[in-house]
Amino acid sequence: MMSFPVLLVISVAAGFVGAMSGMGGGVVLIPALTLVGMDIKHAIAVSIVSVIATSSGSASAYVKDHITNLKVGMFLEMFTILGALTGAAITVVSSRRPLFLLFGLVLLGTWLALFLQRNEHWTPVANVDRFSRWLDLRGSYYDQAQGQVITYEGARAWAGGPLMFIAGLIAGLLGIGAGALKVLIHDLVMGLPPKVSTTTSNLIIGVTALAGTSVYLAAGLIDPGLAAPVIIGVGAGAYLGTKLLVRLTNMAVRRFFLVVLLILGLEMLIRGIRG
Repeated sequence: MMSFPVLLVISVAAGFVGAMSGMGGGVVLIPALTLVGMDIKHAIAVSIVSVIATSSGSASAYVKDHITNLKVGMFLEMFTILGALTGAAITVVSSRRPLFLLFGLVLLGTWLALFLQRNEHWTPVANVDRFSRWLDLRGSYYDQAQGQVITYEGARAWAGGPLMFIAGLIAGLLGIGAGALKVLIHDLVMGLPPKVSTTTSNLIIGVTALAGTSVYLAAGLIDPGLAAPVIIGVGAGAYLGTKLLVRLTNMAVRRFFLVVLLILGLEMLIRGIRG
């Protein structure tokens, strides 16, 4: 079993990156744990527990800062829960190598989609569809970096819901929270500002992870001795990440997100190809 200090350091870094990017700590935690010798299924299981800690630590701070859109979050959680239960059940019975390959492909696919949008500044959605308007997905928050109140309205909820089922499926399958895909859906499909995308993603991640955790717990893949230092470290890292994010510009948040995705996606894909 890995030592407490090593697990703690890895977990603090994972929580920090997860809160800063809205991805959940699993994108850092799983590659790091497998690099130091942990089986990927056990890494996925302990990771999904840590994702709950990341979401709890950062989501509470973002809600307090009035950046998170609670209506968007509550609507989309219905779809991610179903997806997470399905994905976790698939992982329990699957082999290891495809998990490495899928992990890398998911991160790199998300990186490519966001990279193509890297120089585009967020602008409010011009025409909001009737269904989204009925759900009343409007919101506003004070942006410290810009020194002004940002007003927006979520759109295309009819597409965001089914896409969130897929994000939840991948979250349960890989134990990562799938915040990368959730941020992508918020950004490119529903037209939310990057900071709102990140913070609302953190809220949804915790509920999604809780659903997936129930499957891994029933399968006996979660070791309490590993989960304890991971939860402590991830929670501390998430707290630090939230304190920094609110002071950064939307463009800085997106660029940070892209760097993390590229590095981790390539690393996991190479390991999957090598077997």
